[in-house]
Amino acid sequence: MSDCQIFEAGDVVLQSGLTYRKAQLAYKTYGTLNADKSNVIVYPTSYGAQHGDTEWLIAPDRILDPTKYFIIIPNQFGNGLSSSPSNTPPPYDRGRYPQFTMTDQVRIQQRLLREIFGIAKVALVYGFSMGAQQAYHWGALFPDMVERIAPVCGSARTTPHNFVFLEGVKAALTADQAWQDGWFATPPVRGKRAMARVYAGWGLSQAFYREELWRKLGYSSLEDFLIVDWEGGFARDANDLLAMLWTWQQADISANELYGGNLKKALGAIRAQALVMPGETDLYFTVEDNRREVAQMPRAELRPIPSIWGHRAGNPKTNPEDFAFLQKSVRELLAQPALRG
Repeated sequence: MSDCQIFEAGDVVLQSGLTYRKAQLAYKTYGTLNADKSNVIVYPTSYGAQHGDTEWLIAPDRILDPTKYFIIIPNQFGNGLSSSPSNTPPPYDRGRYPQFTMTDQVRIQQRLLREIFGIAKVALVYGFSMGAQQAYHWGALFPDMVERIAPVCGSARTTPHNFVFLEGVKAALTADQAWQDGWFATPPVRGKRAMARVYAGWGLSQAFYREELWRKLGYSSLEDFLIVDWEGGFARDANDLLAMLWTWQQADISANELYGGNLKKALGAIRAQALVMPGETDLYFTVEDNRREVAQMPRAELRPIPSIWGHRAGNPKTNPEDFAFLQKSVRELLAQPALRG
C-alpha cells in the first residue's frame, strides 16, 4: 500500500540469533500528536491483516477517536508490508526467512515511537487477536511506558490448544503440492481453500452457525459464506501467512531475558491498567485462559464480550452489538486516570 510510511530499522539481531538486515517496519498514523505527547494509541495488526483492513474502527464515532488521539498502526513483520517472506532479498529469502518473535516485533515498534516521534509514554495499546498478543507484550516489555492495554480476543502466551489449532491450519495449507523445500514458489490455491475451511470452523461459534447469522451478512447459503467470506478472506501471500502463524504460535510475554520463561513474573510486571476482553464463545482464545492471566496482573479487569460471534466478536465490523460493547469499554478505560510514577 502506498498510504503508509516506512521506519528503516537497520540491521536487527533477532531472538533467534540471526540478523535481519535493513529491516523495514511499515506504519500509518491518524490524528495529531499533542504538545506533551500524551495522547498516543498503538494499534497493532492482527493475523493476515494490514493497516487498511483494520482502520475501519478509527473515526470520531468509532472505537478509536483520531480527533483526540494520535493513533499508530504498526504492520507486523510478515504481513507483506513490513519485512516479510514475500519481500525479503537473498540470502534470507524464500525458505530461509528469519522469523520474528512477538518480542522482536514489539521492540522494533517501540524504537519507531522513540526514534521517529520521541514518544516516551503510550496512553493505550489496543489490539485484536495477534494484536492483543502484542498489547500484552507491550505491557510486559515496557511496563514504565505503557499506561493502559486493551487486549481483545488474545492472550499473553499462546496456549497448547491454540497451538494445536494452528497446526491444523498450517497442515491444510502446506498439504498443497506447491509446498516444496519450505516454500511456495507458486500460489497454493487448493491449500488456501483448505486452510480457509479449517479456519471457518474455529473462527465462529457453534451458535453462530446454528442461528445462521451468516444470512445477516448477505450470504445466500452456508456454502456461499464459506466460499466468499472465508476462501476469499485470506488474500495474503501464503508464505507470509505461514510467517505470521509462526509468530502467533511462539507468542509468549515471558520468553525473553527479562522474565526467563516465568509467565507469572511477566504478568505481574505489567503496570498498565488492563481491560482484557475475550469473546464468550471464542474457541481458541478462551475466557478461562484470560481469567488465569488476569489473576496474575496487578491492575487488570476481565470483561468478556457477551456474543455468539466467536473470535469475530473482537473484530465487529459488521456486528453493531459487539461494536457498541467494545466502544463503551475502551472509552471507559481511556477515562481512567493514567498510572503515574
